[in-house]
Amino acid sequence: MAQVSNLISSSHSFSPIFSTSNLKHQTRHPCMAFPIHLQYPTNFGNSDVFYKFSIKNFRLQVRGGHLANKLAPKFSASANSFEKVEEEKAVLPSSWIESVVPLKARPYAYLIRLDKPIGTWLVAWPCLWSLAFAANPGTLPDLGMLAFFFLVSFMTRNIGCTINDFFDKDFDAQVERTKRRPVASGTITDSQALCFLAIQLLIGYVTFLPINELSRLLWVSSLPLIFTYPLMKRITYWPQAHLGLAINWGALYSWAAVKGSLDETIVFPLFTACFFWTLEYDTIYAHQDKEDDVKVGVKSTALLFGDSTKIWTTGFGVASVSSLLVAGINSNI
Repeated sequence: MAQVSNLISSSHSFSPIFSTSNLKHQTRHPCMAFPIHLQYPTNFGNSDVFYKFSIKNFRLQVRGGHLANKLAPKFSASANSFEKVEEEKAVLPSSWIESVVPLKARPYAYLIRLDKPIGTWLVAWPCLWSLAFAANPGTLPDLGMLAFFFLVSFMTRNIGCTINDFFDKDFDAQVERTKRRPVASGTITDSQALCFLAIQLLIGYVTFLPINELSRLLWVSSLPLIFTYPLMKRITYWPQAHLGLAINWGALYSWAAVKGSLDETIVFPLFTACFFWTLEYDTIYAHQDKEDDVKVGVKSTALLFGDSTKIWTTGFGVASVSSLLVAGINSNI
C-alpha cells in the first residue's frame, strides 16, 4: 500500500476544470491518455476495512464530458457488489486447469482431480511394487508395463473420484472442503456424471484388452469395491478398511499381467502391506473432516479412534512393514 501511495503522491496535478474537492490524490493511469482522479479512504480503522475499502469512493473523471459519461459507469460499483466479487473470487478453484483446460471440460477435470495427482500415485504404488516383485531376479521391471499400469492407475482413480462424488454429493455440499466439487455444486448434473462414468469404464476395459484375461478380470473385480466405497461411511466406522481393499487391488492384477497367475506367498503379503499402509494414511487424512463428518452423520476410523489414533496408526505401520518384509523374504529378495 505504501508503494501505491508513493506512486500516487508523485503523480502530476491536472487541470482544475473538474471538481477536486474531497480528492486525496490525482494520478494518470499508465494505460490511458487522460487523467484519472482517484479518491480512497485515508483511515482504514482495521485490516478488514483496509482490504475491503469501499469502491464507491472511486471516481473516474476525464477531460471531455462525452468520454467521461461513457467511461464512468464502467468503473463504478457499490461497495457491496465489490465485496461480493472478491468473496466469489476467493472461493473459486485456482489451478493450472483454469489456463490449460478448455472451459467446457474444466468441471470434468476438477471432477477427476486432474490438478491433484497424489490420488493416482496412491493407486499406482501397489501396482509398481507388484511389478518390481514380479520381475525376474536381478532385472528391472519392464518399462512398458510400468507405464501401462500407471495409466491404468490414473483411469481407475478417475473412476473412483466420479462415483465417489456422485454418491456423496449431498454430504459434500455440507462440508467446507468438498462443497465446491462439480457434482455437489451442481456444475455437473447427475446424468452428466453417470455418462462420464460410463465412458471411463468403457475406455478402461478396452485398455486392458491387450493384457491377459486373468489380469483383466481382476481389474473388473475391483470395480464393485470402488463403487461401494462411498457407501461404507454411512454404515461402518471402518470405511478406510474398505478403501484399503479397493485402492490396492492393483497389486493383484499387476502381478497377474506379468506372471499369468498369482503366487499367494508373495502377492498376498504384499497386498496386506499395502492394505495396512492405506489404513494408516487415510485415518490420518480423515481427521481434517471430523467436525463436518459428525455434522452430516458419516463415520470414519478418525472418529472411532479419537485420541488413540497415534497408537492405531503406529500399529498399522508396523503391520505394513512386517507384511512387506514377509513378501520380500518369500521372493528371495
